[in-house]
Parts: sequence; C-alpha cells; structure tokens
Amino acid sequence: MRIDAAAYACRWQDVTPAAKALFALAGVAAAWLARTPGTLAVLALLSMFATLGGARVPMRSYFAVAVAPLGFLLLSCLTMLVTAANGGGWRWAPELLPAVTHIALRSLAALAAVLGLVLTTPMPALLALLRSLRVPELLLDLMALCYRMQFVLRQAWDDGSTAQAARLGHCGMRQQWRSMGLLAGQMAVQVWQRASALQMAADARAFRGSLRFMPASFPHARRQFVVSLLASTLLLAFSLRDHV
Repeated sequence: MRIDAAAYACRWQDVTPAAKALFALAGVAAAWLARTPGTLAVLALLSMFATLGGARVPMRSYFAVAVAPLGFLLLSCLTMLVTAANGGGWRWAPELLPAVTHIALRSLAALAAVLGLVLTTPMPALLALLRSLRVPELLLDLMALCYRMQFVLRQAWDDGSTAQAARLGHCGMRQQWRSMGLLAGQMAVQVWQRASALQMAADARAFRGSLRFMPASFPHARRQFVVSLLASTLLLAFSLRDHV
C-alpha cells in the first residue's frame, strides 16, 4: 500500500516507465561494475538522491519500504562475519570485514536503484512496460492477480480485525493474540472465496486469458528517455573509472 501511495504521489508519475527502468537498470549495472567502496557508496547516494530529491518521494515512505531489505542485508552481513573455528565451534572473523563491507555497499547501491523504480512507477505502468518488452502474457496476468490479491487480503484482514475489536476480542495481550490466530485461520477461506468471486467476474466479462489496463500517455516520453539515457551513461562512466 505504501509503495503504491508513493508511486502515485511522486513528481515522476508522468515520466515514462521506460526512462525510469533504464535509469534503474543502469544503477544496478553500475553497482556490479564498481570496484571500490567509495564508488559504491556514491552510487547508492546518487540513486537515493534521485528518488528523494528528484521524484520527491517522502523520506518516511522510502525508509519504511527499505527497512525490510536493509534488515535482511544487515543480518546477512553479520552472518558472513562468523566462520568456523579450527578447534570446532564458531568464531568472529574481523579479517573478513573489508570483503563484507564491499558486498554490503554493492547490495545497497543495487537496492537504491531498484527502490527508485518501484517507488516512482505504479504497477499498471510497470505491467505495460513489461508487455511492450514482450514478456509472456501468462506471467503478466499472474503478476496482476497477485497484485490484486494483496488488496483483497488486506481488506479481509481489516474487516475481520474490526469485527473482533467490536466484540472485545482485543482486550488484553493474551486475548489479542488468540484473536489474531483465529483470524489468520479464517483468512485462507475468505481469500479463496474472494478469489473465486474475481474469477466469476472475469468469466462474466468474457475473459479471454489476458488482463488489460487503460494505457497511460506520456507526451514527453522521447525527451525523458534521452535525459535518462544521459544520466545512465554518467552512472556507468562513473563506475567504469575504477577499471581505468
């Protein structure tokens, strides 16, 4: 929900998805080409600045979306700093810190580039871009259905939680946990029923195996793509200077 809200409210909503995808792809490629930690840190900061300053994505929304992958990255880095000891067991390996730092910075730079795409491009625009790139229709339909089912699941959970709260099902921590367990047990049935309703609605509208959305128009698409191409070239050139 937060990702969609940020994508529809950002300043780059009217920018063609092809331009934003090109810049994100260049950011990921530059992260893989860079060799020094300083270059990787600058690439991550540039991608973050483009999203926060250029697209005007709220900082609170940005870090709320990034907290899960950042937590996974931190846990992975801590795990890589633990190695097997010679006499058995485990030991802390500070000698691996430079390599782990390099991996962490590379992952952070790639993550910042991907976040710049997903936080500025609505899902229908991404699907339209993938369709123009001739991604198989079956995969696109599965993506659209999973995207829709997230809202169905959220609505079912909110309705059930509201009903439980109205019946004093959240009085006390123990009762609240019990109510959440009961609600989670009923969610599968509710989601299944709502998915069946979606299928019936699609069949009633003569569904022929491909979900279509109203195409968005981007009158300045060519100019935006050229600007993105120039910015992408600068990112790649900045990362390639490590190879010189």
